[in-house]
Amino acid sequence: MIDAKALGVRAGELWLFDDLDFSVEPGECAAIVGPNGVGKSTLMRCFYGMQKPQRGRVLVDGKLPDERDVEFRRKVSVLFDDSDFFAELTPLQHLELLSGSYGADLGDHEELLRDAGLGERMRVTSGHFSAGQRRRLLLLGVTARPHRVLLLDEPERALDTAGKEWLVELIARSTAAGAAVVVATHHPPLLEAADSVLELW
Repeated sequence: MIDAKALGVRAGELWLFDDLDFSVEPGECAAIVGPNGVGKSTLMRCFYGMQKPQRGRVLVDGKLPDERDVEFRRKVSVLFDDSDFFAELTPLQHLELLSGSYGADLGDHEELLRDAGLGERMRVTSGHFSAGQRRRLLLLGVTARPHRVLLLDEPERALDTAGKEWLVELIARSTAAGAAVVVATHHPPLLEAADSVLELW
């Protein structure tokens, strides 16, 4: 589902990574690990077509990734550092918007929110949420919508222990449904649950 060959990205005179091969099949989870600044987020953005590599190429579902393409965005769901939400909407309204946008039945919205730990806040505008609650809402949005590929950049950030356990379950559900998942992470349980781990240094 994701296939990168001899991929190289340079920041100024420094190569963040070069001659990198990477692949993820449907139903697999691949983790990317490494210290800050080595190119984890940059690599994820290459998979979404937000970053153009100087060398090599990456294909997603057999095609060059292009974030501007509607069909590409419909099958690739992402959570990056700059991912945002509608502060004036409640969690229930967020899910209703997702359902309408993708023409998909997401299931029982209230049950999804209770599972996400947002049951008591489902009718509160999300602008009043804590950082951890906002993170849960964003994660629920990117995993509940239809997707064939899921890209998560340090999704554990701001989550408490229960939230991190829920996150591991979300990823397992995506792979069980046949999605290819890539997660850049520092969280050991996510690394342990991954089918493969790419280390960047």
